[in-house]
Amino acid sequence: MTDYGIPPSIEDTKTATLIHPSVQTRQKGGTLVSVSTRSHRWIIDEPEKKGGTDLGPTPLESLLGSLAGCESVVLRLVAEAIGFAYSDLQIDCEGTGDMRGARGVKGVRPYFTAVKMVIEITTDEPPNRLELLRRNVEQRCPVMNLFESADVEMDVTWRARPTAQDRSA
Repeated sequence: MTDYGIPPSIEDTKTATLIHPSVQTRQKGGTLVSVSTRSHRWIIDEPEKKGGTDLGPTPLESLLGSLAGCESVVLRLVAEAIGFAYSDLQIDCEGTGDMRGARGVKGVRPYFTAVKMVIEITTDEPPNRLELLRRNVEQRCPVMNLFESADVEMDVTWRARPTAQDRSA
């Protein structure tokens, strides 16, 4: 069992179950980068004002997308494990960083200093069940844990919206 009362979804908790995700990239000119993994392809680019062609998200926007995407996937897995019912999920995520770090200024980190994330879930579950979900999602999300290990200040707000409110929208 985890500290939060939900057993891990693997049989043997003593033996490491290693994964090795990988991506390949190729620079296509300027700041345009083609990224692929398995059968998926996407691009990363910079806005025109930074010398790019603005054909895709920036690397930092991609990182925030990975965080919100990981939270969404882990939330679904935890919800299924505890029988938590919800009908909709929206995550808004904003990072704050000091670009001096990426430009080589000593003592300034070249990555986010803070991330603000608002998780809005449509559910009729009681607050104690939402808290159980939150604790387990935050403990299990690999990307959130990377951010926290990098000492990024995480400001995460969870909001529950009643299902009846969702129907009237």
